[in-house]
Amino acid sequence: MKEVLIAFLGETRKGLLISWTYRANMVATLLTVGFVFVGIGFLMGDGQLKPAEMGPMFLGYLVWFFAMGAISDLAWGIRGEMTAGTLEQIAMSPSPIGAVLLGRAFANLLWSIVQVLIQGTVLMLLLRIRLPMRWEGLVILGITLVGVYGFGFVIAGMTLVFKQIESMANLIQNVLLFMNGTLLPIAVMPPWLAVIAQTLPSTQGIVVLRRVVLGGSSLAGTWRDGSLVWLLVHSTAYFAVGWAVFAYCERLAKARGSLGQY
Repeated sequence: MKEVLIAFLGETRKGLLISWTYRANMVATLLTVGFVFVGIGFLMGDGQLKPAEMGPMFLGYLVWFFAMGAISDLAWGIRGEMTAGTLEQIAMSPSPIGAVLLGRAFANLLWSIVQVLIQGTVLMLLLRIRLPMRWEGLVILGITLVGVYGFGFVIAGMTLVFKQIESMANLIQNVLLFMNGTLLPIAVMPPWLAVIAQTLPSTQGIVVLRRVVLGGSSLAGTWRDGSLVWLLVHSTAYFAVGWAVFAYCERLAKARGSLGQY
């Protein structure tokens, strides 16, 4: 247990140091994501920015930003260890690779929070978007991110086996942006598309987050109507499946003798 904790804290510190060292990349990312959001706002507003109507989309967009970071950072981190030739050394340490990946995920979460705070503040001021500050929203966001990072473990596991999955990761990020209810609420989607959307890791979180932050619902109210219960089940299942998939992919890569190959 002590070795796992040391690995977790060490990887968290390492991840934060790397992110801070390449903070210029963070600036480029924030500018890119900000321009994309403004562009989508123009398209959704028929050539006009409508702050009063952008609140729901803005909430979903912030959740998507966390998902984008979870998918890309965990996968790229594993690939970076492969190209550097250090992944097999990590595998021979007393701590499992999963503990290292948890530390990396926690570092990514902390860094993503910093980026979201900067991005959110700037966009809200520039675009005059108003969102009620409710602590219940943080609870819903936290539960949602459990499932999101569980899905990130799936992508990280696939990286161990298939090595190059950049195109697949980009595809998944775009699917999440356009189909998880960020831009178009699932209530107005065709029934078949709404069913698909509800299986994605962030969709239910966005639905409940809007209900709590913009609709004023309480946690007790969302529990009674079943939406919070479904979110808990959904996120827990995604994290459990993500951990199981990563563990399976790790064993498969070791059995093939290709764990550290790239």
